[in-house]
Amino acid sequence: MNKTRCGWCKNDPLYMAYHDTEWGVPVFADDKLFEFLILETFQAGLSWITILRKRENFRSAFDDFDYKKIANYTEAKFEELLLDAGIIRNRLKIKATISNAVAFMEVQQEFGSFSTYIWSFTNGKPIKNKWKTLSELPATTELSDIISKDLKKRGFKFVGSTVIYAHLQATGMINDHIIDCFRHQEV
Repeated sequence: MNKTRCGWCKNDPLYMAYHDTEWGVPVFADDKLFEFLILETFQAGLSWITILRKRENFRSAFDDFDYKKIANYTEAKFEELLLDAGIIRNRLKIKATISNAVAFMEVQQEFGSFSTYIWSFTNGKPIKNKWKTLSELPATTELSDIISKDLKKRGFKFVGSTVIYAHLQATGMINDHIIDCFRHQEV
């Protein structure tokens, strides 16, 4: 039996697996929230499938998304990353990843965890939208505007409202599965 899915994952097996198992599932673990933040940062201006296809390369290049290690990257490691054809070799995004790791840990110190901080914007609960079609999904919302502005104030880079809205969707803070999608009720 064919399942009805959100139309963005099309018939790509990698996209469908991501849609069916990860996208929109509430994430509370700091390490996973950081991974998604980094991947969304690199996605800015690109398609998500491009990032998804390079995800394991990113994992390897960025020490399993270990923000403690990333925060201490040297200039030599930065130069090494610029030469890594397996990732997106954008100088500004790589620098942002390093500085975002530092800012991430500062948020952890202030709030006890990044999860506590980020989920406070939704009172710890996912927002469940009821979109009928993909065309109804916004690229940004007032919430993503607020979080983006706050993250920037805290020193984060490449965290515009569109990037943050995608992060909220990916980490299940917002359920944007269309109502006909089999995952809408599951998450």
